[in-house]
Amino acid sequence: MGNQSTVARFILKSFSDDPTVNAVCTGCLLVTYAFGVLANIAVITVITKDGHLHTPMYFFLKSLSFLDVCYTSVTMPKAIVNAILGSQEISFLECAVQLYSFFTLAATECFLLMTMAYDRCMAIYRPLVYGVTMSRKLCWELVSTAWICGALYSIFHAINTFSLPFCGPNVIDHFFCDIPPVMRLSCADYHTNEEVSFIYTSCIILGACVLTLLSYLLIISTIAKIQQVQGRWKAFSTCSSHLTTVLLFYGTGSSLYLRPTSDYSPIQARLAAVFYSIITPTLNPLIYCLRNKEMKVALEKVFLQLQRRKV
Repeated sequence: MGNQSTVARFILKSFSDDPTVNAVCTGCLLVTYAFGVLANIAVITVITKDGHLHTPMYFFLKSLSFLDVCYTSVTMPKAIVNAILGSQEISFLECAVQLYSFFTLAATECFLLMTMAYDRCMAIYRPLVYGVTMSRKLCWELVSTAWICGALYSIFHAINTFSLPFCGPNVIDHFFCDIPPVMRLSCADYHTNEEVSFIYTSCIILGACVLTLLSYLLIISTIAKIQQVQGRWKAFSTCSSHLTTVLLFYGTGSSLYLRPTSDYSPIQARLAAVFYSIITPTLNPLIYCLRNKEMKVALEKVFLQLQRRKV
């Protein structure tokens, strides 16, 4: 890849071209990023310490929180530091690594959400065999498979993007190395690579989305058969938080990556990226904590323990 390129460094743009707006955005996103990291670490800590939460559902939630910390940390620290210091350079290799890491984590989150949907489906659709089926070993295997699939998925995107020749200009119209803005800097015809990338992404991500939706169709059909209203609400409440997370993730991500390449807009891309790369991962722990009684109780216990230690 390096032999084909004469560009040694790229220049990343900030969150906004307007200095005042960029300063405000940088401050807001710095606070959001810090809050999101702390919130996800809090979820991991609470689930690890509370023995009552050592179940498959919370194991996957802990994995999701860890993934979200990594996901936001791939792009936001570099973008925030660049915006504060005014140094917007990124090396060719660093750009390639960032793009690969970002899509690895994004795809892994997609596969992990599919796994979590399967877990909820088994808990509601096959409750009698759920405890035996969702063993600790299987949970680790499912999470590991999600990470492996994510890493393999992004290899194609990295090769497909950086196999193009880059001879200048080198200004990426984005605050991190993303596929569309990087491809548009190629001094060769990039349209075929862009279309192949779109088709590949559509097949893989939509496939995972379809499997997730099938799990929820089984969940909804099972809940509909429950005669008592209280029983229906109790069953639905166990998966409502996850469903909200799925809708946020696919709703923000698909607005950019599952749309025709001819409709690409740099401004819309930056706005969409803020939502799916930092806002959604930050909201995930809030969604699970505010809508889950067990998480609320566990958080209160940990908070009281910390207070007692201080006293």
